[in-house]
Amino acid sequence: MDVKKIALLVGALLVAVVTAVMAKNMFTGAGAQQAVAAPAVPIGPKVLVAKKGLPVGTIIDQEAFSWQAWPKELMQGAYYTEGEPDADPSKLLGTVVRNPISAGQPITRGSLVGPKDRGFLAAALGPGMRAVTVSVSQTSGVAGFIFPGDRVDMVLTQDVAGGGDGPSLKVSETILRNLRVLATDQRIDSKDPEGKVQVRVSATVTLEATPRIAEKIMVSQSMGQLSLALRSLADNGADLERAVADGQVKVPAGASPAQEKQMLLSLASQPIDGSTTYTTGGDVSRFQRRSVPARPADKVAQISNAMAGFGKGLGQALVGAHGGGSAPAVSAGPVVRVARGNDVTLVPVGGR
Repeated sequence: MDVKKIALLVGALLVAVVTAVMAKNMFTGAGAQQAVAAPAVPIGPKVLVAKKGLPVGTIIDQEAFSWQAWPKELMQGAYYTEGEPDADPSKLLGTVVRNPISAGQPITRGSLVGPKDRGFLAAALGPGMRAVTVSVSQTSGVAGFIFPGDRVDMVLTQDVAGGGDGPSLKVSETILRNLRVLATDQRIDSKDPEGKVQVRVSATVTLEATPRIAEKIMVSQSMGQLSLALRSLADNGADLERAVADGQVKVPAGASPAQEKQMLLSLASQPIDGSTTYTTGGDVSRFQRRSVPARPADKVAQISNAMAGFGKGLGQALVGAHGGGSAPAVSAGPVVRVARGNDVTLVPVGGR
């Protein structure tokens, strides 16, 4: 073999070996580099944050907030910090959201208003709503188990006398639905200092209503006895689904899922004035009425005699109007006045 070719072959092998070794060392060195950890953000004390979105007028309960560690460099004096005397969660129950709070956002002292603060009830009311107070008893107020934030139906119980002398008709009617409870006996929280549920019989309950519904409540208090029926949390969703299926609620075209959810939640929180149901005494007991008492027979006779006297008087008036001529025949019972041109005839009811 030619010496020159051997020398070229050996040189090529040496270059290949050196290149392979250099490439190996280069990749090995890159893989051996350790990742440098980012500097840890100092975590400060825990603060109260909203577990869900809290719109204006929301009554704070146990499910509204929770403790969460917060970066120390982002701490503000307005936050409720764990360990502070005024940051006791039990003292915040029943307060009302004055400014909207997003989910995960810290709750500030200026965003809540308490019962002793000015404008508390106005902050609890929704736009265009009114506060109405009704009197309740142990039986009509669900034995004290109605708390602020609950939703109730209003039932009116009354006696309808009718036109007769018999016993009156006893009737109970659900006149309003889905009313939100704002306060009970000037008390807006349902917890004691130890965080336990307080069950106390209330004498008054303050409800949220539209101006029209407020008028109906005022009138209904003078008609009979008002009672409150506590609603289940699942009832609002069922009523809303029924309204959507019936076409009463129409979602605008092109609305985002967030806008649709917000609109449906707003509709679900509105009181319902309509679709009333009622129960009479006859539906409960066979010894009670199902309708108002009828007029007695003597009163019916009195009405017939009065109508007959009216017919006679009308006939005499017609005689005078015709210059003393013969008067049209007038029967003793009810009559109908028939005019044909200038001729007037009184026809007894049932005659021709």
